Amino acid sequence: MAPRPYWKGYLKLSLVTCPVSLTPATTEANKVRFQTINKATGNPVRSRYVDAETNKPVEDEDEVRGYETEPDKHVIIKDEELEAVALESTRTIDIDRFVPADSIEWIWYDSPYYLMPDDEVAQEAFAVIREAMAKTGTVGISRLVLSRRERAVMLEPRGKGIVLWTLRYGDEVRDPEDAFKDIDGAKSDPKLLSMITTVIEGMTTPWSASLVRDPVQERLQEIIESKRKKQAKKPRKTAKGDEPEPPSNVVNIMDALKRSISQEKKKGKS
Repeated sequence: MAPRPYWKGYLKLSLVTCPVSLTPATTEANKVRFQTINKATGNPVRSRYVDAETNKPVEDEDEVRGYETEPDKHVIIKDEELEAVALESTRTIDIDRFVPADSIEWIWYDSPYYLMPDDEVAQEAFAVIREAMAKTGTVGISRLVLSRRERAVMLEPRGKGIVLWTLRYGDEVRDPEDAFKDIDGAKSDPKLLSMITTVIEGMTTPWSASLVRDPVQERLQEIIESKRKKQAKKPRKTAKGDEPEPPSNVVNIMDALKRSISQEKKKGKS
């Protein structure tokens, strides 16, 4: 079953426009997630915002966005002020430029999505844009609002569809030279290099999704299933005043037959 679209809108290139939908290319639906539980009651615990000084709960209508300019001092930004600097259209991916496909390094890539035509009429326009990028070896650059945040995005042709990557902003990527500047740049010993190369060649296998399986998640699933089965076996506590359910006739007859067979066997041995 195909996942539901995460976003719907339009893909636009010059005068060519077509309706499209966006679906996350990755999922965390199978990850084990825990809730915080009140140990005394077994009930889930809710979290609430509280005032840092008064420790009193803050009502939803009193929650606003603030930017800290100095310790304990904030500038309040209203929703309408955020909307004023956002894209004019939150429903159009307007490709305004193209760059060589191999010119964007992996470190700029953030989250992948699958972009596809949203109806049969859109198929032809979508295919033309996709195939033109593939033919020219380019990827499209645009902007898009996702979860109320404007993102720079890259559109890459892939098979019959397009992969849309959200891109990190310039101030989010650190210069690798700053991180690697203290590493000794001397060349490796040729003999050691040859030995390690041999080891790597012996350990090299074709790529498979099984290489990135999560054994911790698998073990957690086993523990949870084991505990679930134990809970299922425990007899349900009967509330005061409730009459216990009488055993069914089928169970009574079965027990009686088993006892009868057992008695007959004993008689035969005597």
